[in-house]
Amino acid sequence: MGKGVKVAVIGGVFAVMVGGAGYGAFNLVSAVNGGGGGGAAETRRSGPPDRDEVRKTAEAFFGAWEKGQPERAASYTNNAQAAGGLLAGYGEEAHIGGVEITPGTATGTSVPFTVKATVSYEGKSKPLSYESRLTVVRGETTGRALVDWKPSVLHPDLKEGDTLVTGEAVQPPIEAVGRDGSVLTKEKFPSLGPVLDTLRQKYGERAGGTPGVELVVRHGESAAGEAAADTPLLTLAEGEPGKLRTTLSAGVQAAAEKAVRKFAESSVVAVKPSTGEVLAVANHRADGFNAAFQGQVAPGSTMKIITAAMLIDNGVTSMNGPAPCPASAVWQSQTFKNLEGMDPDEGATLAHSFRRSCNTAFVKLVDEQPLTSQSLTREAQERFGLGRDDWKTGIASFDGSVPAVEGPDRAANAIGQGQVQMNPLNMASVTATAITGAFRQPYLVSPELDDRQLARAKGLPAGTAAQLKQMMRLTATQGTAREAMAGLGGDIGAKTGSAEVDGNATSDSWFTGFRGDVAAAAMAQQGGHGGDAAGPIVAAVLRAGS
Repeated sequence: MGKGVKVAVIGGVFAVMVGGAGYGAFNLVSAVNGGGGGGAAETRRSGPPDRDEVRKTAEAFFGAWEKGQPERAASYTNNAQAAGGLLAGYGEEAHIGGVEITPGTATGTSVPFTVKATVSYEGKSKPLSYESRLTVVRGETTGRALVDWKPSVLHPDLKEGDTLVTGEAVQPPIEAVGRDGSVLTKEKFPSLGPVLDTLRQKYGERAGGTPGVELVVRHGESAAGEAAADTPLLTLAEGEPGKLRTTLSAGVQAAAEKAVRKFAESSVVAVKPSTGEVLAVANHRADGFNAAFQGQVAPGSTMKIITAAMLIDNGVTSMNGPAPCPASAVWQSQTFKNLEGMDPDEGATLAHSFRRSCNTAFVKLVDEQPLTSQSLTREAQERFGLGRDDWKTGIASFDGSVPAVEGPDRAANAIGQGQVQMNPLNMASVTATAITGAFRQPYLVSPELDDRQLARAKGLPAGTAAQLKQMMRLTATQGTAREAMAGLGGDIGAKTGSAEVDGNATSDSWFTGFRGDVAAAAMAQQGGHGGDAAGPIVAAVLRAGS
C-alpha cells in the first residue's frame, strides 16, 4: 500500500485506508473474523453479507494484498489455497509491487476496484493499471463474510489455470501483415487478438525477431491438453518483431469485425475458393473463444449442401429430379417437420426443396438405395475433406465431424442436427468446394513457411458441383437467402440454416454464401433463423470481398 491516507467509498460509506502498519489492523481483522470480544464472535451469521461486512471484508483483503501478504489476503477468501498461490505469484513470478487499490462504490455485495502498481524486472520498470471486481459471500462452514475467489479478482484476464508471469518473452513479437502488405494489429482488428497471439507462439522464431520483456497471462492447459498462447499485458522492453505474412485481407477483415459486432455470440470466416486462403476470421463473443475456427456445434440446414451432394453423387436424385416436400416425415419413430408456414409440395424437385430448405424432403430421401449410414460420412470426408482431423491452417482448428450413425440421428444428421458438428471455417470451405468442385484446405499462413502438408480430398464431380452452385444461386435470388443477399451484384449463391440446441428457446443462426471468388460462412448462437443474424454478417463480408 502506498504511503499516506486514501479515502474510498464502499457502498456509500467512507473508509479511510492508511498505508503502513496503521489503520488499526488488529481491530479490522478481529471484526472480519468474528473476534474482538462480545457475543458477536459466538454467533454464526447467515444470509447474504450486509453492507458493513462487505466493506470490512473488502478492506481487509485489499490491505493485505497491498502489503504483499498473500497468505493473509487469501485468508479473507473462500478458497485460501487457490487464492494464496496466485497472490504469491503476483509478486514473485509477475514481479508486481507498489500496489495501490482504490475501491469504487459497491452494488450490493459486489465491489469494483482499480489497481495501480509497478512491474519491475532486471532493472526495467513500468506502471500497471487495471480495473477488476470482487463479490463478498457468506462462508458455507464458518459463516464469515469472505471474498468469493475467482482468478479474475486478481486480474480480469485471468481464468482457471492461468498465471501472471513477467520475464523474457517465450517468443519474439511478430508484425503480422495481410495479403496486401498492410500491418494487422490488435488495436486495428480487436477480434484478431487471440489469432495474432497464437501466430506469434507458433511462428515467432521463424519470423526472425528477437524477444522482449513482458508481463503476460500464461494460460493453463485445456481439456485436450493444449495450452493457448500467452496473452501479453504489458511490455517492459520492446523486442524486435519479425514479419509474418498471412493470407488475410485487411478490407475483408475490417468488414467482418464490423459485421459480427452487431450480433452477440457470432463468428464469421471468409475464404478464397480458388486457393483456400483465409481472407477474414472474426468473433464477437463474451468468452473470447475463436469459435470461427474451433467451434463444434450443429450447422442446421447449411449441412444440406453436403447432403444434396451425397444424393446427386449416389444417383438418388438430381437438381431437377424429385424431392417431395411433405408436411412431416417419420424416421424410425421420430417425426421431422419443416419451418412453420412452409406449404407442402409433393411435386417438388431437389432444387425447389433446397432453396426453400425443406427438411422433410431430405429426411425422406436419406433412406433411398443405395444409401447407408456410412454414405453421408463418406461424402463429407472424401469429397469435402471434413472430419479426418488433418487440417493444418496455421493455427488450431476443428475440422468438422459427420459421424456414421443409425437410428433417428441418421436422418437428423442430413439436415445439420443430430451429431453433426461444424464451425464457420468448415462451412466456408464446404461452399468453396461446392462451387469449384475442388477441395482446397483453408489456411491462414502459407504451408511453405513450415513445410506442413495441407489436407487433401478428391472433391466433387463437375456435374455435382455445377448443380450445387446453381441451387445456391437460386436460394440467394429466389429462396430463403434472398432477403439477406439483396443488393449484392455479380455471381452469388447462398444457403441458410437454423440449428436447434437443447435448452435454448431460440435456434442458432447459420448462413453460408459466395460472391465471385469469395466464400463466407457465419453463425450467431441463439440468433434465430439463418437470414436473421448470420445472413447479414455474410452479406457484409461478401460485399467487401469483391
